[in-house]
Order: sequence, then C-alpha cells, then structure tokens
Amino acid sequence: MKFSFGRLGAVLRKELREYRRSPFIVGTMAVLPLVFLIEPLITIFRIGPSVAPSVVDKAVGATFLVLLIAPAMLPAVIAAYSVVGEREQGTLEPLLTTPLRREELLLGKALGVVVPAVGIAYVLFAVIQVCAHLFASNAAVVSALGQGPHILAEILFAPLLAGWSIWVGIGISTRASDVRVAQQLGTLSSIPPLAVVALVSFNVFTPSVTLAVVFALVLLVADVVLFRIVVALFDRERLITGASARRSPSGGGQVPPAGAVRRIRRLGGTDDG
Repeated sequence: MKFSFGRLGAVLRKELREYRRSPFIVGTMAVLPLVFLIEPLITIFRIGPSVAPSVVDKAVGATFLVLLIAPAMLPAVIAAYSVVGEREQGTLEPLLTTPLRREELLLGKALGVVVPAVGIAYVLFAVIQVCAHLFASNAAVVSALGQGPHILAEILFAPLLAGWSIWVGIGISTRASDVRVAQQLGTLSSIPPLAVVALVSFNVFTPSVTLAVVFALVLLVADVVLFRIVVALFDRERLITGASARRSPSGGGQVPPAGAVRRIRRLGGTDDG
C-alpha cells in the first residue's frame, strides 16, 4: 500500500477535532503559553535605561531560552498522550483497524501536535517583540531582541525542538500503560536539546548564524532518526491486543467519530459502505 497524503490528512483532521473534546489538551495549550509569556515580559520590563550591556545580554538570553522551552515541553505533554490516551479512552482499536500505514498514522499524529505548538511559539515570540518595542525602557533590549542570530534560532529551533519532543513522546506513548507516566517521561525527554540551547542563549557559545544553522541541521537529522525508530517500534498487533484487553466486557469506552473512521477506510480503498 502506497503512502497516501489523503489518509495522512484524514488523521490530521481527526487529531485536531479531538483537541476540542479534550479539556486537558485545551487547558494545556491555554495555560502553559501564558506561563512562558509572563516571565519574559517581567524580565524585559524590569530592565532600566542605565543597566549594563552584560545584564541586558543575559536577560535577552534568558528570554529566548524561555521562548524555546514552550515548543519543546508543550508538544512533549500532548504527544505522550497521543497513543496511551486513546488506548485508555477505547478509541485506539478502531483507528488501528483502518487501512493506515504506520508512517501515515504517526505523521498525522505528529502534525496534529506540531502545528498548534509551533504556532503558539511563534505567536509568543511576536508578542514579546511587539511589547518590547512599545514598552521597554531600555533601547538595548529592543536591539538585542532583534538580532539576526536570535530571530533565526527562534524560527529554526521551534519546529525542530518540537519534532524531537513529539517523536520521543509518541515513542514513549506507544509503550507506556499510564498517561501520567508517559507525560512525565516525555517532558524529561525534552531537556537534552534545551541544554544546548541554554548554552547558546547565555553566550557560552557565541550566537551566530552559522552556529544556528549547524545546530538546526543536527536537530533535523535527530528528528529524522527518531521518526524512523518510532516507526520501526510501532507494533500495531500489540497495540490492538493491549487496547482490547483494556476494554470492559460490556464494550464500554468511546470510539472515534464514525465519519472519521469511514473517511480513512474510504481513502484506503476498503470502504464497505
């Protein structure tokens, strides 16, 4: 069976619709960005006009670090829920019985996380820039926030850090049996790449366009490798067996919307009407 962008799109639309039905995911997407926005704004507004340049550099470095924590940790929490959460709700088995390739299912779930997560990260970055231009009392802060390496790092690293967290989170979710454990492990998995970002943000490594591009390429290769590993480890039969074992004898549990399942079956050429 060939890879189908139609089936991939059907999975993506299903994932985005599921967010509206999950108070936990909606709450996470609403609350965490506010946490990551408030601290940088306080840091920027507290810098007076006579503060030394070294203090400004440290404050701006801390601001960019916080802004990059958002696209790393937010996807980790949601991605860790992607498989084990559906298993607990009883929606996983019907999805796995549709004619989906592993790559289509996993990429659809990943895109369902990366699109809102990266979108939120870019919005936070834009809000910080606008607020700094309007309200910051130190012109050096505005200048530092607008430096090319910092902006390039934000643009490149946000989706790549999100990709790392998503693939590790989905990999953990396929093997975990408890949502909370999966989310805790997924959050911890986002720390290693952030450690390197922290070194750059605090000028341990001098920020530059070359450094940003090199680190972005390393993250890109890591994301591709992680995707291949997760696809190889994705065991549909084991997941179906595990989902069946968790269902109650009375057949309790929710199922995905019938329209979503029928659409995936139709795109796979197995619609039975």
